[in-house]
Amino acid sequence: MMNALGPIRGGIYAGLMLVLGGCMVGPDFVRPNPPETARYLPGESLEGAIPVKDQAQYFDAGADLIADWWRLFKSPKLNTLVTEGINNNQSLRAAQAALRQSQHNLLAGYGVFFPQADAAGSAVRQRFSAARFGGSTSATFNLFTLSTTVTYALDVFGGQRRAVESLRAQRDFQRYTVLATYLTLTGNIVNTVIARAAYDAQIEATKELIALQREQIEITHAQIRAGTVPYISGVTLQTQLASLEATLPALEQGRGQAEHLLDTLMNYAPGEGLTAQISLADLSLPKDLPVTLPSTLVRQRPDILAAEAQVHQFTANIGVATANMLPSFTLSGTYGQNARNLADVFMSSGNFWSAGAAFVAPIFHGGTLWQQRKAAIDAYDQALANYRQTALNALGQIADLLLALEHDAETLQSQLQHLDSASEALRLVRINHQAGLVNDLQVLITNSQYLQAKLGYIGTLGQRFQDTSGLFVALGGGWWNAEEEGELTGMEEIFFNPDSPVP
Repeated sequence: MMNALGPIRGGIYAGLMLVLGGCMVGPDFVRPNPPETARYLPGESLEGAIPVKDQAQYFDAGADLIADWWRLFKSPKLNTLVTEGINNNQSLRAAQAALRQSQHNLLAGYGVFFPQADAAGSAVRQRFSAARFGGSTSATFNLFTLSTTVTYALDVFGGQRRAVESLRAQRDFQRYTVLATYLTLTGNIVNTVIARAAYDAQIEATKELIALQREQIEITHAQIRAGTVPYISGVTLQTQLASLEATLPALEQGRGQAEHLLDTLMNYAPGEGLTAQISLADLSLPKDLPVTLPSTLVRQRPDILAAEAQVHQFTANIGVATANMLPSFTLSGTYGQNARNLADVFMSSGNFWSAGAAFVAPIFHGGTLWQQRKAAIDAYDQALANYRQTALNALGQIADLLLALEHDAETLQSQLQHLDSASEALRLVRINHQAGLVNDLQVLITNSQYLQAKLGYIGTLGQRFQDTSGLFVALGGGWWNAEEEGELTGMEEIFFNPDSPVP
């Protein structure tokens, strides 16, 4: 038996040597070059502050972002919500399952590099016809067979290696898709919490303003009846009240939608979640805003890396399609036993074996193989164009957010001045009212002006919080620092050691 296996082992060793010395057809993947630009906004430096009274923010070009970036808002309640969302969100779980699937497909693909061994057995009762060989005596007998076949495909032109390379790129694509889902989830949670808090503050201020408007109308109607003010004054105030009341349903609708979105992100049905209530006062505006350089951004942002992985995948597919146009080689060997009685099946007298090599070379397939290779090249061109557009979109998104933050600061500065002036006016009117120098109506009017200024300030402040969060998400969320910081619990093995088997 050992002698019989000798030719098989020799053939396998020879095949391995051929594979090791063989080439891989098709282009090798080369990472696209990063952008040459060093800035997002033309002609401007990111160094410096965005000045706002007691709320300045500073751009720090080239600085890195922490993985748990939401902690920069310094809200323990927000940190708890984000952690809960990461643990429970179904979209993230689905993305993780897709990653595990691609990892298992990759591990399955590695099997092509090993010999394939299969066992076979049969038990047949048959009648032998001697007439086929010129005899006259026929016989009926049993035949029991056990055999093992070993085959090994020689990857002479690298088609199988390119196929596994493609599977590895698909796994990388799913890995970055998980990261993109994770980043989108955390960003949506933070933005939704901010939106809900802003809606709460605006609803409260609007209700206060409506109550003041109604008091003002009552006083004005009394003055109209007394003949001290014209009737048009009451009509004007009623119009203002109706306009103000019309804004309240939209605010409450937005608040309800934010609440429902937050519930679904946390894996609750709308209205069933018990998420903590967070106000704008519970949040601190991050002062230092790290801004990654464009050349670094394309090596960190998940959607860009996912697009790059697809370029890699389709580059490898060109090699697969090219190898399909070339001959394929296979080594095979079989060893087995035949016996007429089951008890004798392991007797050496009935053994048989074979060893050989074969090749298949495509000659004519009606242009199919050639067109498949051209289609693979077209898919690569498409993936490369998608990658470039994804990178450009990312640069544009960050440029928009940087500009938005500057404009938010300018608007907030004006809103603060307006609010401070209205607050000071209200303080003076109340002092004069206590001294009997102004009437109740003047106090109500000044208070209404203050609440109007407060509404504008709340809206701008909420937008500034959201644009800050949006910048952190657009920069990639700092996930590359998660291994050191201990974030992304339960996913580190896949994220940071993607070649390890998935448990």
